[in-house]
Amino acid sequence: MNRKNKVALMFMVLLGGLIFWHEGRETNFYQVVQGLAHLQWDWLLVAVLLMFLSFVAEAAVLRTLIEKKGEPKQPRWNLLRIPPIQAVFNAITPFSSGGQPAQLIALLQIGYEGGRASSVLLMKFIIYQLMILINFILTMLVGFHEVVVQFHGLAWLIAFGFIIHVVTIGTLLMIMFYYRLTKAITKGFFHLLAKLFKTPKIQQCSDLAMLKIESFHQESLQLKREKRKVFKAAALTLVQLLTYYLIPYFVLLALHLSDVNLLTVFSMHVMIVMITSIFPVPGGAGGAEYSFKTLFSLFIPNASLLILGMFLWRFITFYLGMILGMIAMAIAPKHQKKSE
Repeated sequence: MNRKNKVALMFMVLLGGLIFWHEGRETNFYQVVQGLAHLQWDWLLVAVLLMFLSFVAEAAVLRTLIEKKGEPKQPRWNLLRIPPIQAVFNAITPFSSGGQPAQLIALLQIGYEGGRASSVLLMKFIIYQLMILINFILTMLVGFHEVVVQFHGLAWLIAFGFIIHVVTIGTLLMIMFYYRLTKAITKGFFHLLAKLFKTPKIQQCSDLAMLKIESFHQESLQLKREKRKVFKAAALTLVQLLTYYLIPYFVLLALHLSDVNLLTVFSMHVMIVMITSIFPVPGGAGGAEYSFKTLFSLFIPNASLLILGMFLWRFITFYLGMILGMIAMAIAPKHQKKSE
């Protein structure tokens, strides 16, 4: 991690502290401490274990997609360390843009060739986006109506996040199934830009876009050829997301709020993730806390418990990943096992 990334990491920690101070400045601190003292720690441990399981499932997705028969097996640690490393760089870059390059570097460190590693990460990204979209569509049927009724403004943010994901998936599917049409549309778009703005950067962007489209199309052909791998990776990605989305439910149980509906809490967390994804601030800072505080006020009427719940949820789903990622970067990958 270079100096710039270390500064970004420190900034995110300080920003997180500032946000929690701002959100809890009118809260009785003694009541927060009392709430912490009376936590049901077994349920909180379940929430932490779910976060670990989410990382393990993501590592299993990577193993499924990258390993081939006859090749030496990677030690488990080499792939287990990649999801938390990704979490660190997702947390310190806008729109989580640093996660993919960080994963690529981690794969290069353990001996994978750059082109193959990039292709696998692209496959992983496609599957992940599809699973997120499926989860969101299903949960909208459960909890979105309640959000529209209770929080009209927040509903617009959720809808906007949904549109962004649909456009992303739609673009990927266009490249997969309508390759020539997509290239023609992209060329036409950049040709129009070149007429409006006389700058060489337009051509550079056009060339880069064509390269990305070509790379993605070739990878989509690979996806079609390896259906069994894709279905297994999709199932594991679903496990990764389900375990992550369940975390707030067990945080609420730890706060002695046992009368909450699991499906409703699950759907609310999916919506929070959707809202957070549209905030350009690293880690969705501010947006994540605001949406949690707003949506989960339905379940936690006590202001002190709400702040405590928000802190516990954010620590487990965000800061824990950063801590694990720092540890993972400090421990070198192991030597690859010989082929049997």
